[in-house]
Amino acid sequence: MSNGRTILVVEDDFDIANMLRIYFSGQQYDVQIAPRGNDALTMTRKQLPDLIILDIMLPDMNGYDVCRELRTTSRTSHIPIIFLTQKDERSDKIIGLELGADDYITKPFDIEELKLRVQNAIRSVEIQVNRDPKSGLPKGQIIEDELRSLMHADHDWSYIDTKINNFEAFYEVYGFVARDEVKKFMTLLIGEVLDEQGTKDDFVGHPADDNFIIITHVEDAEKLKRRLAERFDNDVKQHYSFIDRERGYILVPDPVNGERQEALMTLSTGSVSTRTHQFSDIREIVELAAEDRRRGISGEADSGSRILTSW
Repeated sequence: MSNGRTILVVEDDFDIANMLRIYFSGQQYDVQIAPRGNDALTMTRKQLPDLIILDIMLPDMNGYDVCRELRTTSRTSHIPIIFLTQKDERSDKIIGLELGADDYITKPFDIEELKLRVQNAIRSVEIQVNRDPKSGLPKGQIIEDELRSLMHADHDWSYIDTKINNFEAFYEVYGFVARDEVKKFMTLLIGEVLDEQGTKDDFVGHPADDNFIIITHVEDAEKLKRRLAERFDNDVKQHYSFIDRERGYILVPDPVNGERQEALMTLSTGSVSTRTHQFSDIREIVELAAEDRRRGISGEADSGSRILTSW
C-alpha cells in the first residue's frame, strides 16, 4: 500500500535508479524514474512529486540546471530536492545549496541515511505548507496529527475553539494589510495568555483566518478562556480608527443599501475536555467544540466576547 507520496529519481545509471525504485517502493512510496534532465522537467510538469532525488551528472544537462529550472518555476519551487552525486568537493555542495537544494548526499551512500534524509525533507515541506504564512501557526494536517497523538494520552487536556466574529466585515472595510495584522495580534495575544496561565506543552493552531484553536493541559481552562476574552476585548479596538471606536460599529459597503452597520470584532469560544468526555475520533472533538462555541453566539449575551464551556 502506498503512503500517497511520490519520489522522482533523476538518475541515468540504471542499476542505481532501479535499486532506489525497489527500496523506496518497499517503503510505500510511489517511485518514478527519469534518466535525463529534460525527462525530469517534463514529468514534473505533468505530476508534481513530493521529493526529487537528483543526480548532478546527467547525459543531456547537469543537475544544477534542472534544479535552477525547478526553483525558478513557481509551480515547482517548493519541491524538496536532494542532490545525489559522485562529487565530494565542497564547492560543488555549495553550488547545489545556493541553487536551493535541500540536501546533498555523495555516492556511494548509505541507503538508510538517504531514507532519513528523504523523510526529513518531505516532513519539513509539509510543516511549512501546513502553517499560516502570516501567523506562523500550524493548520490542517499538523493540527490533526496533534489531536491524534493525544487521543490515547494518559493525562487530561482541553480543546478550545475560538472564532473572531465580524472578521470578514473588518476585512471589507480595512483591507488585507489590517486583516493580517489582526491575525498576528491574535497569535501574540494567545501566546501571552499561555505564558501567563498555560503550560509548556500547550498547542496553538490556526485552521482558518478567523479561527484559532488551543489544546491546553491546564486544570482550569475556564480561567484561561476568560483571560483571553478580556484581553481581546481590551486590545482589539486598537485596529480600528478613532471614529469607529467611538461609535462602536463600522460602515460596510453594501450593493443594495449603499452601506450597512456591522459590530466591532468580538471573540467567541467553545471547549471540550477529556475530564468530561471520551472521544471516538478527532472529528468528534472538533465538532463538539464548534457546537459549544456556536451555542454561545446564538444564546443571549452581552456585546462583548462570549465564553461558553462544557465541563
